[in-house]
Amino acid sequence: MRFGLLAPCEGSFLSDPDRIGPYARAAEAAGFESIWVFEHAVIPADYRSRYPYNAEGRIGIEDADIPDPLALLAYLAGVTTRLVLGTGVLLLPQRSPVLCAKECATVDRVSGGRLRLGIGVGWLREEAEAVGTRFEDRGARTDESIEAMRVLWREPEPTFHGRYTHFERAKSNPKPVRAGGVPILVGGHSAAAARRAGRLGDGYFPIGLRHDDFVTRLDEMRAAARERGRDPDAIELTYSGSTKPDRVRAYGDLGVDRWVVAVWDTDPDAYRRAFDELARTLIEPLR
Repeated sequence: MRFGLLAPCEGSFLSDPDRIGPYARAAEAAGFESIWVFEHAVIPADYRSRYPYNAEGRIGIEDADIPDPLALLAYLAGVTTRLVLGTGVLLLPQRSPVLCAKECATVDRVSGGRLRLGIGVGWLREEAEAVGTRFEDRGARTDESIEAMRVLWREPEPTFHGRYTHFERAKSNPKPVRAGGVPILVGGHSAAAARRAGRLGDGYFPIGLRHDDFVTRLDEMRAAARERGRDPDAIELTYSGSTKPDRVRAYGDLGVDRWVVAVWDTDPDAYRRAFDELARTLIEPLR
């Protein structure tokens, strides 16, 4: 089992290099494999969409700094040496796949191949509309964007003609470190996300599921992979939640490869104590 860390989103913490830089370096020193950041371009003040991951239906970080995730990970690449850099998740249908492919390849190259692109379709209709996209076609746009980006990463003179994206012999360099491109982890809690991971993902990062629902989604992901002629066991599983070793071990038995925990402390002494405790009780016993 590898262990990741969800970076805290509080006030200006994520946009302050004197705070997030030491946090990432301390995580690396404590033995964490990865750090994960997420994306919201905007959160409209009067949004009516319901946040799906708590009972209140509100995300609760409306006034915190949420930097662009790829720009933030590029910075973290420069202040760490081994830490895997992940988006958990980037809202792919709200981005141009051509520009996103270039940004991801750049971060991957300058970090020595450490980027992992967790992607999702998004839940906030008002945000999708604010950036000029349609909420209703976000699933189809995501599927096509994954394919278009892989063409750009893989081919010397990429050509792609889809419903939303078209390019002809559009050279895009640099290429990612891996020949197949940046690994894409499909995130989300829905059956559609599970099937997308099985059909198109290098990994699957289900979010906010109860145990029984997790097992159901895992079965759906694996069935979709087999239908596409893919090996479901080759799809990397990332999950997040409890810090109880027995709970984490149980998910490892289900095939989870990476476990992401949240340490929301922003005081250096507090988060270092938390990292040391997690290294002692979780990382070392289950590595």
